[in-house]
Amino acid sequence: MTDATTHYPAPRQQGVAGWFARAEAWLDDRGKGAWIVATVLGFIFAWPVGLALLAYMIWSKRMFSGSCASRRQSSSRHAFRAAMKSSGNSAFDAYKSETLRRLEDEQASFEAFLERLREAKDKAEFDQFMEDRARKARDENTGGETA
Repeated sequence: MTDATTHYPAPRQQGVAGWFARAEAWLDDRGKGAWIVATVLGFIFAWPVGLALLAYMIWSKRMFSGSCASRRQSSSRHAFRAAMKSSGNSAFDAYKSETLRRLEDEQASFEAFLERLREAKDKAEFDQFMEDRARKARDENTGGETA
């Protein structure tokens, strides 16, 4: 006899439970709106399905909480952390950090450009307003003297 035990991989969910878990994950990825659309379509095509979906949404607190949105936010946070972690190759990491620094500098200069553009537009609009106001005042003063 041997002490070695054979490890079998966990069986993949199959059948109705596996299908339901995949459908639930798919709807969660698309957000609360997808759940609402699925419930409405359930009511339209087969009212017991719509009723079951509505009951499930209320029971699982999907209707009144941000569970779908919080899952999306956590996945975006995970993507940010993955982008910032080291790849293990120092040359690539140096290239990546230099590229990110350059992009941040370009973004800052572009935002400064947009700010200057907004200020110039505001000044031009204000100058136009002052010119129109001065013209109206001149016209009112000279309006009675025109022969």
